[in-house]
This record gives sequence, C-alpha cells and structure tokens, in this order.
Amino acid sequence: MGSNSYINDKLKDDIGGEGCLTGSVKKEAGGNICILAVETSCDETAAAVVKNGKTVLSNVISSQIELHTVYGGVVPELASRNHIEKINYVIAQALSDADIKVSEIDAVAVTCGPGLVGALLVGVAHAKAFAYALKKPLIGVHHIEGHIAANYIEHDIKPPFLCLVVSGGHTQLAAVKDYTDIEIIGKTCDDAAGEAFDKVARSIGLGYPGGPKIDAEAKKGDPYAIVFPKAKVAKSEYDFSFSGVKSAVLNYLNSVNMRGKAVNTADVAASFQKSVVEVLVEHTVKAAHEYGFKQAAMAGGVAANSLLRETMKKTCDENGIKLYYPSPVYCTDNAAMIGAAAYYDFLDGKRSGLDLNAFPALKLGEKVE
Repeated sequence: MGSNSYINDKLKDDIGGEGCLTGSVKKEAGGNICILAVETSCDETAAAVVKNGKTVLSNVISSQIELHTVYGGVVPELASRNHIEKINYVIAQALSDADIKVSEIDAVAVTCGPGLVGALLVGVAHAKAFAYALKKPLIGVHHIEGHIAANYIEHDIKPPFLCLVVSGGHTQLAAVKDYTDIEIIGKTCDDAAGEAFDKVARSIGLGYPGGPKIDAEAKKGDPYAIVFPKAKVAKSEYDFSFSGVKSAVLNYLNSVNMRGKAVNTADVAASFQKSVVEVLVEHTVKAAHEYGFKQAAMAGGVAANSLLRETMKKTCDENGIKLYYPSPVYCTDNAAMIGAAAYYDFLDGKRSGLDLNAFPALKLGEKVE
C-alpha cells in the first residue's frame, strides 16, 4: 500500500470521515501529549511521534547522504526533490511504528528554520496540511532548539545549562535559561566546525560527509604531528572562527605537494581535529565558569565526534561541570528532537498559523508564529 493511501485510510478509520475533526483535546502539563514531528531542513527527511517531550514512540529518518556524496556536499535542488518523494513515506511509517491512532496526535510540529529554503518548504507544507486535516495545533520549531532538546530525550537535564551546538551549519554557545528561553553567547564568525570538517575531508581525499570520515581517519594518525592554529576572535572571547585552520590545512597540503612528498592523511586529520576540538572545549568550559553554569550539554552532528566527547567529558569532570550529550542518532538531523522541543512550546502556549512560512536564516531565540 502506498504512503498516501496509508495516510488517507488512517484518517478515515481513526476520525470517521475525510480527515476532519470537530475539535481538539486539551491536555494539561503532565498528561500524555503526543506530537507528530517533521524535519526537512537539509538532507534528512524525517518524521517522529514523541510523547511528553521524552518518550520516542517512533523516529523515522530517510537519509540522502549517499545521493549527495557523489557531488561532495548537499545539492539544495536534489535535497528538496528527494524530500517531496520521501516525506509521505516517513510520516506514514512514523505513525505505523508509533502504533497509535491519528486522533491521538495532539499537535503537529515542523522545522520552519533555519535551513535550505526549498527543503524547509516541503516539510512546512506537509505539516500544515496534516494539522489542518486533523484540526490540531501547528507548531513551527527552530532547528537548533530541536538539537538542544535532543538532550531531554535520554537525560534528566533541566535548565539552566550551557549548550554547545556544533553542526555542519552552526557553531554556537547557547545559554539555555529555560526550555523556551535560549540566548546565544558565542557563535562562529565564518565557517561552522562541521563545514570545516567537510572541506578538510575533501581536501585530503576522504570525501563527504567529512565529520565521521575525519573522526575515523584521525584514529590512525598522530594529533601532534602538525601544529595547526587555534583562532581567537578579538573582543569576542566566546565566538569561534574555523576558516583559519581550514586555510592552514590547505596551505600545508600545498607545501607538502610542492616538495614532492606524500601527505599522511591520518596525521593531517588527527592534527586538524585536535585543533578544532580544543577550541570547542576551551570556549565551552570558560563560558560555563564565567556564567556560573554547573551543567553543560552538546548538540548537533559534530557532537557525535569521539574526540570531542572524550575531551569535553574529561575537561568538564576536572572542572566540576556535569556534561550531557545525545546518542549519535539524536545528534544527526531527526524529527524526534523537533517533537521534544515542540512539547515545551506546546506547554508554553506557542501556536503557529496556517500561514507559517519557511525561514532559512532564522536566528536562535527569534520567535515566529
């Protein structure tokens, strides 16, 4: 049975008609609030059903990594087209895996930004249609708030805490003052850490995606073989800059090639990774002390990096800071994290209209309706 047919049948069977309810059930905090979440901000088409912001009843991800690997990075047009092809399937699968009736869904959540505009629009359009058909609240979720909320799924961490968000498109230090009150205290001025990983991986012939490939290759190398710079941003001690270390790697490779010598890719990967990780850890721990945080968390795709996890854990332990980070499946783009974030938005009374749009440059802490 096709995914469209499955969804249509579920609507008719569960609510006794052509996909329209006369009202929605009001649930109070502490009740069983089930949220259907959709995520299509980049190259993952994902849907999930999450109860009470913590219990993941289903989490379906259709990855496009293999598709984009051929091009060495994400091609926006291909990403959008693939979302259109896969989104009904992942929603249908998420509902099936959750084993609940569509009428038990209390709200529909969707990533509305930041991300690739075409990709975001696919998810927003489908989420709006589903919310309209069910007459359920629609909640537009900030992608980075979703990454931060991934920590709530597996851990009992509660605000306030400091969160290092580190991914392909973002590197930020965020003060999580409350579940829906987040303030940026540091950000990258140029390349995000994940972007630098991708570019360096390409330059040494590892290909895309760079993060996991650099991580694996670095395990075979000497992190002290090459000294790469660790940039500091003048008058912005918690901001990041990774374009310099990326350029330093490229200059090193050119220098070695000009001398006719072989490049030890493992040593380059290990030395580059060490430089990036040390900056991320130093900024995070210093900010935690400065702002008085006793808890810290990590989020985003690069938070799955093994050296970052190991070094951050060791340094936080030495400084009396309790560290949390999600399992790798919740570090990558996924819909469960969007459902977790949406739960707290739901309790806070946030609702989006059916005129919700995609916001490709949405800033962390910026609210949309």
